[in-house]
Amino acid sequence: MPRPLLFLDVDGPLNPYLAKPQRRPAGYTTVRASVRPGRPLRLWLNPSHGPALLALGYELCWATTWMAEANRWIAPTVGLPELPYVDFGDRLFAERPDGVHWKTDALLEYAGGRPFAWVDDEQSPADTAYVAAHHPAPALLHHVNPRIGLREQDFAALMQAAPGLAGGR
Repeated sequence: MPRPLLFLDVDGPLNPYLAKPQRRPAGYTTVRASVRPGRPLRLWLNPSHGPALLALGYELCWATTWMAEANRWIAPTVGLPELPYVDFGDRLFAERPDGVHWKTDALLEYAGGRPFAWVDDEQSPADTAYVAAHHPAPALLHHVNPRIGLREQDFAALMQAAPGLAGGR
């Protein structure tokens, strides 16, 4: 039985971008990423997150606007290997009239009917309902507060959910 997927967003879960701007959270390091012309983006990343994510028993996949750039700027700092990523293409930031997040359809397509967990700071009840109605396998949409990022209780919830996701359709 293949492991369930873990779709991983960067900004919010790994980079608590809404934390107080003058105060880097404990355990985090500052990275300045030059992904766009102009001034570099400031990221706060926790090197312990990668090993903790790898220990959860999921198949990890980036589900972020960073797409391939997450392997360059994020993975080395948090201790992750190069990961596959969802290429959002022309869906990037496309608003939907039904309130479903612009990532949701692309994630369901990528999952291809496999069980998954999705860690993000932007899902809503509309996404939960949409996934339940359009995805044949178990799924967990796990919301992370973008002011504090991933915490012990988030890792515990993902660890607890993994066997149920892996076990069934």
